[in-house]
Amino acid sequence: MKKPRQSVAVVTLAALMLASCGGGGSSGTGGGGPVTVTPTPTPTPTAGCGLAARQAFTKAVIDEWYLFPSDVASGVNPASHSSVQSYIDALVAPARALGKDRFFTYITSIAEENAFFASGSSAGFGIRLTYDAAGQRVVIAEAYEGAPAFAAGIDRGTAIVAIGTDSANLHSISSIVAAEGTAGITNALGPSDPGVTRVLRISDAGGTRDVTVTKANYDLDPISDRYGAKIITEGGRNYGYINLRTFISSANPQLRTAFLNFRNQGVTDVIVDFRYNGGGLVSTAELMGDLLGRDRNSSELFSQTNFRPSKAAENDRHFFTAQPESIAPTRIAFIGTGSTASASELVINSMLPYLGANMTLVGSNTYGKPVGQIALDKAECDDRMRVVAFATGNATGQSDYYNGLAPKIANSCAAGDDLTIALGDAREASVRAAIDFLAGGSCTTRIADASVGPAAQRSNVPLLVEPEMLIPERPSAAQRELPGLF
Repeated sequence: MKKPRQSVAVVTLAALMLASCGGGGSSGTGGGGPVTVTPTPTPTPTAGCGLAARQAFTKAVIDEWYLFPSDVASGVNPASHSSVQSYIDALVAPARALGKDRFFTYITSIAEENAFFASGSSAGFGIRLTYDAAGQRVVIAEAYEGAPAFAAGIDRGTAIVAIGTDSANLHSISSIVAAEGTAGITNALGPSDPGVTRVLRISDAGGTRDVTVTKANYDLDPISDRYGAKIITEGGRNYGYINLRTFISSANPQLRTAFLNFRNQGVTDVIVDFRYNGGGLVSTAELMGDLLGRDRNSSELFSQTNFRPSKAAENDRHFFTAQPESIAPTRIAFIGTGSTASASELVINSMLPYLGANMTLVGSNTYGKPVGQIALDKAECDDRMRVVAFATGNATGQSDYYNGLAPKIANSCAAGDDLTIALGDAREASVRAAIDFLAGGSCTTRIADASVGPAAQRSNVPLLVEPEMLIPERPSAAQRELPGLF
């Protein structure tokens, strides 16, 4: 049975008191996002929000909750650090050196994160950007409906070749990179604040032109109305296709609607497209597992969550739970890339014991994040401490995929990410490879065991090159879960 979430909330308050922080706290076992979030009051900064007090708060959280207590640096002087984050980085440096915590422990804004995980609320252009080094340009991987860029005619495959604050000072991407590297591109795009305006010179099937786009607040639709959930019919067979952009609570009703349609259409072969999904709520990942588990029973384990020994009382087990929209898949093709992480990997890993060779990973290797964070708040300062506190595993206990999931999936299948073709289109390279697998075909090239992924060592096996997502040095809550978002 699933443990009640109240227990974590109770110990969270204890952690807050140990850190001498006023106010209440919220927490959850999220693969990057909270499962439950209580309303947070508008911060009223006090003397307790000085740098030293905020650093003491983060140190107390790490001391009590960090999953790798033996890999925390000792003797770190907080006075030697001018920011909370640099102090955190120094404390967890040993774990990072071992590849266990690749900037998963950090300080963020309560208000910003709550807004994102509730509805995908963010500010910006509403596009996912990749850098094409060979072409010296930025190419859009995905554009979100209801956001400014899409309204300006920018969509997947559109190239940005120059950026300026107005039409008189456009700078080519090549000149920006030559002067500042790819960080110059994110600098040129400006802060993620409503009202920030840029002129973009874009190139697409309609030619080359300049468009003016102003950043604004928008809600991200976790499943696109255009291509997020559909039935692909080919060769007399129906294939269910679902593209989940991120694991946020507003995805839950959309997932139920999509899977009910699959169920009504008798779908048993499914493509789950996680190629740009950086993770999010474990609760939504568990729902997705339930929706893929109609042929499972309540004694079968979907996933397990394990804290450090001193916090073993918080360990959790999620068994498959019957849902009225559940389907019973016989074959699943997951599409992944190096941007596929955390909650996405949890779903893939958790289905592996039940499908074995009837499941594949298509595309390239995943990121490799078999750990998750809880959230502890210093509410009066709008500080939320995200600390790596638990590891996730499947029914067999497998939780050691720091180098990505491809080495764990024997029949993984390398495929490109064709930005010139819409997501969900049967002609797109990864979707094509997924359909071929579901139809009983064999893969021409396996994803190399030591392949793509920030933590993995490259092998000598040549691989398809995936788009390089642009990520700012200090990403926002939305950018952490959606690599490349601007």
